[in-house]
Amino acid sequence: MDMPTGQAPPSSPRRRLAYFGLFFVVLTAAGAWAVFDHFAGRSVAFDRRLLAPSVLAAAAVLLALYFLTDGLRLHYTLRALGHRIPTAAMARLVFVNIFFSNVTPMATGGGIAQVWLLREHGVPIGRATAATTLRTVLATAAIFVATPLFLMFGTPSDGHALLGRVAPVLAVLVTLYVLFFAVVVLRTRWLIAPLGGSLAALRRAGLVGARRHRRLQFALRREVLRFARSFGDYLSGPPHLVALSVVCTLLFLACLFSFPALLVGALGHDTAWLTTAGLALVTTFAMYFAPTPGAAGISEGVFGAFFADVLGPEQLVLVTLAWRFLTIHLGMLIGLALLGRRLAANAGGHA
Repeated sequence: MDMPTGQAPPSSPRRRLAYFGLFFVVLTAAGAWAVFDHFAGRSVAFDRRLLAPSVLAAAAVLLALYFLTDGLRLHYTLRALGHRIPTAAMARLVFVNIFFSNVTPMATGGGIAQVWLLREHGVPIGRATAATTLRTVLATAAIFVATPLFLMFGTPSDGHALLGRVAPVLAVLVTLYVLFFAVVVLRTRWLIAPLGGSLAALRRAGLVGARRHRRLQFALRREVLRFARSFGDYLSGPPHLVALSVVCTLLFLACLFSFPALLVGALGHDTAWLTTAGLALVTTFAMYFAPTPGAAGISEGVFGAFFADVLGPEQLVLVTLAWRFLTIHLGMLIGLALLGRRLAANAGGHA
């Protein structure tokens, strides 16, 4: 995260972050407009019941558990791999991940940022990449197992016809995603050839010198092999730490899928938690394949489409935006503040 001497000035990363943030805001606004226009009948009204003290208190407790379990699932994964990170650093990792995951396409940037922060605390790149990948694989596996079960048994097909129509597409996406992670986890060495080919292409394009190319090739092979060994180390790690990483992942997902239930219940709808959590589950599943940064725009549209049968038209846009604020936007703002402090400190150090 530190900026090497001679590279772009401190204002450059700030400018890029501002562009990314603006793009995210524009996409979010577009998604909210799509919900307003297509699913809410162009009606929207603020409901003060969402600001009731009991609702705010419940939201605060749920947010605390949400952020805590998000950090603990990576914490115990790292512990199972033999690494311990200070509590303050783990808190920064949570919010930096939320921020970068939502300003980069396909949610890849958060993991990369976490890898570099973990490297500062003595975790090798290969091990850090394995830890963040395992954290993602655990959550993805839970979501990919639960989504088909909900589509088949969790809701009547005539009550949510849209789910029935998208089920075949979701099945194809599940297969592709599972195959990708199978290669990453079970055949990690297969990654050496394409990654090495990418470095060779950079060398031919003159972007990397011959000497640096040799160093990078060596480092690449070393970190990929270290990455591959880390999965075995995790599975053979202390059983209680492995179990805690799985339990914290499940608790994190339970918190994530409980936010819509809180908002829907606050507005007086007697809808079962399983129904709202299941709809949030399928929405989150669809977000894995959204090409926009943080699934902005797409997530709002999918959420609005799925919850149109649960909420009144005038409540749909409000709940959609409240759901995104609690689960994504608030964490992004905290992450942006932490990142701003980091960039300011780096700028001062290079002054």
